[in-house]
Amino acid sequence: MKAKVRWIIGGAIIATLIASCGWLVLTNAPAYQFLVRLYVDKRFLKHTLREWGVLAPVIFIGLQALQVIVAPIPGELSGILGGYLFGQWVGLLYSTIGLVLGSVTAFAVGRWLGARYVQKLVSPDIWRKMGFIVEAEGAILCFIIFLIPGLPKDMACYLFGLSPMPFWIFAVVSTLGRIPDTWVLSAQGAHTASGDYRAVVFLTAIVVAVALPLYYCRTRLVAWFRTKQVPLG
Repeated sequence: MKAKVRWIIGGAIIATLIASCGWLVLTNAPAYQFLVRLYVDKRFLKHTLREWGVLAPVIFIGLQALQVIVAPIPGELSGILGGYLFGQWVGLLYSTIGLVLGSVTAFAVGRWLGARYVQKLVSPDIWRKMGFIVEAEGAILCFIIFLIPGLPKDMACYLFGLSPMPFWIFAVVSTLGRIPDTWVLSAQGAHTASGDYRAVVFLTAIVVAVALPLYYCRTRLVAWFRTKQVPLG
């Protein structure tokens, strides 16, 4: 009975949010136009955040958390913007806080609403490839999934919410797994803001050299974890 009540409440909240967002998009409301411009126009975002002063970090952290919860929003763009707006290390800090908040929120939503909701949220292809996560407990598996580029990390947060993994282990391990990529994005944004394009090219070359092999092997790695079901961690 409790599960049914949670499902009804969660469904009502989600339906309300979807209806509200749909109305904003269909009517092309000023609030929707403003949010879109924040994400696509980095100069406008930087100018807006400067005007907001001390609230700027809070707003950026909220945007970074939102891109995890609303997975179609590109996280790479917001990660670069963090370095561009606040500098390499402060941008890394703010991005990490936002990613942690978004990740644990998605994890909690997945655990609260259960498999029926998550199966509707993720695509059938992701569920087929990554559905084994719901039976995973290993910290090493979680770390690798958040470390390897190209894997659907945001959707993985919801899937891990269905797993037996304790909340605090997920929070710590997923954060550690995200840090290398977040640092690179923040550094790229910071060097772009300072006009040091040589450093941007150098960082990009290193990322491509390291990440490209992992990206192409990601499907094999995921398949190996799925078939072996090794008790990691």
